Amino acid sequence: MKILILGAGQVGSTVAENLVSEANDITVVDSDGAKLVQLQDRLDLRTVVGNAAHPSTLEQAGIADADMLLAVTQSDEVNLVACKLAASLYNTPTRIARIRTVDYLKREELFNTDNFCVDFSICPEQILTEYIAKLIEFPEALQVLEFGDGKVSLVAVRAFEGGPLVGKPLSFLRSHMPQVEARVAAIFRQDRAIIPEGSTVVHAGDEIFFIAASDHIRRVLKEMRKLDKPAKRVMIVGGGNIGRRLAKALERDYQVKLIEFSKKSCQALAGELTSTLVLNGDGTDEKLMQQEHVEDVDVFCALTNDDENNIMSALLAKHNGARKVLALINRSAYVDLLQGGKIDIALSPAQVTIGSLLAYVRHGDVVAVHSLRRGAAESLELVAHGDRDSSRVVGRRIDEIDLPKGATIGALVRGDKVIIGHHDTVIESEDHVIVFVVDKKMVKKIEKLFQVSLGFF
Repeated sequence: MKILILGAGQVGSTVAENLVSEANDITVVDSDGAKLVQLQDRLDLRTVVGNAAHPSTLEQAGIADADMLLAVTQSDEVNLVACKLAASLYNTPTRIARIRTVDYLKREELFNTDNFCVDFSICPEQILTEYIAKLIEFPEALQVLEFGDGKVSLVAVRAFEGGPLVGKPLSFLRSHMPQVEARVAAIFRQDRAIIPEGSTVVHAGDEIFFIAASDHIRRVLKEMRKLDKPAKRVMIVGGGNIGRRLAKALERDYQVKLIEFSKKSCQALAGELTSTLVLNGDGTDEKLMQQEHVEDVDVFCALTNDDENNIMSALLAKHNGARKVLALINRSAYVDLLQGGKIDIALSPAQVTIGSLLAYVRHGDVVAVHSLRRGAAESLELVAHGDRDSSRVVGRRIDEIDLPKGATIGALVRGDKVIIGHHDTVIESEDHVIVFVVDKKMVKKIEKLFQVSLGFF
């Protein structure tokens, strides 16, 4: 597939990295030549320096025969204009735009074919806000991801010494909770993937991915480890796009304090937020932390635009007694270094948001894609089509399907019903199938497996 990416920032470069590894023909456009040189040094792709909203730049980048345009620059206006040009002048089949401004997002008619011709809009800040809110709702979890319109959840949790399942085989889970359908999709032990079987014994420190109906998450979490008390007090450092959105989303159900360095921003935030306590100060100021009783905070979120400040304020909060700390970190090398240490969760904005884009790029009928373990693994929601003759999955039991080693079918959504995948579960046409892969290199094989033979059409 020939894909044109506008913007070489965190989102654009992460998307490029993922798509290049899947043998796509990628061209990246940005006005900053230095960013493009760095990208080209690492990846096998073309780059073009120029304004992404100018027809001459788009033509130089090869828009005339591109299959897809991903407009993910920092400017909403550039992204919208580029999509309009791609549709009107070059008839580009698929156009995706990153949109940050709430005013645009509230007016969906702006994106239709009579206006800016955007097939799909993503707002990374909103995706991140919802992602963090889930982690606050389930403070024991490392990741909480939804499939099947929220009916099914995939949850990552670290098994702790003293947890009911630690030291026992996975078969114990089913016998101990006969009324709750759940399945362990994968276990990572010291960064090594273990394909789960009934006899697999859970060790303390294991990172366990389990899949269950969303209504049953808390009961299954209880089997993995001792449940933390529900979070009540949340402290946010950084009143930018993400911090403001998160405070707004949480303030009705939690006691929220927000620390922002800029006085002007504090005044605007105080006027916009209703019950959040807005404080003017530095998130790395230990004295301020102590004054605001950080030791009583259940979840501390460092969400400024500065990685180092986020790391230092999160470490400081943990040192002073905050129960769970979360830091937003743009540099992927930092994320891998810090995750699971003193900082409970190191969040890469690009890795959290990339799934929304990948779902549109994947072959076959892919509804959702979620990046796991900082991009190493993936989970996909695919729709099964056809019949036993035209499909390699429909009408077959899971143990009859030629899945690559390390891939697991965790669950199916059939209408309103959630079916946890077992060896004898038969897949039917139009089932939404949730597949976990421990290595994203397997994704191509999974997509091919779910494609219907030409005879079906």
